[in-house]
Amino acid sequence: MSQKATVKSKTDLPIDQARWITLKKIDWVDQEGKDRTWETAERKTRSTTTGVDAVAILAILTSPNSPPSTIIIEQFRPPVNAYVIEMPAGLIDPKETIESTAFRELEEETGYKADSVIEISPLMVCDPGMSSANMKLVALRVPVPESETGPDGRPSSPKQKLEPGEHIVRRVIELSKLKSELEEYEKRGFVIDARLSHFAIAWDMSQRIQNGTL
Repeated sequence: MSQKATVKSKTDLPIDQARWITLKKIDWVDQEGKDRTWETAERKTRSTTTGVDAVAILAILTSPNSPPSTIIIEQFRPPVNAYVIEMPAGLIDPKETIESTAFRELEEETGYKADSVIEISPLMVCDPGMSSANMKLVALRVPVPESETGPDGRPSSPKQKLEPGEHIVRRVIELSKLKSELEEYEKRGFVIDARLSHFAIAWDMSQRIQNGTL
């Protein structure tokens, strides 16, 4: 029976019991020659072949019967004790490339298959004041043949390939409606991932600039 996920408790975790991350003390010298220290979290899973921790995926769905759309996902994130609206994303496995990770994660989390890479971002950091975690944003083209669209012209939903314990809801949203949809999610108590929010705001602003309304 499905139920709403929630955090039951929080306790301190000894470093030697942490599987995915560790804490480090950094000794460094600032621009004035003064010795300083910093605390940081580091992943233990960084790919040795790419030097990149993870990818986030901007899927661009193209269909003969509907405007350009993207795929967002809803999933519970224990660190913030909330359901978060995000782009599909995932860690890079050993010996994987950035591109192959993006194709794999998109299909696993959403069921959709991309046919090509549109663009790969420069290396990005997510929270440089707290963590060394890095990532790349991969834009993928996802063609949706007319035979795979419903009566309303929207793409039908292929079967996800979720791992045990994964509970991910995916939605296809028109790019022109993405910002307003995220605003509605926030009103309902969801938390919006910064990468997705930044893209939605930038897309909306670019459209308003083109239309002469900004």
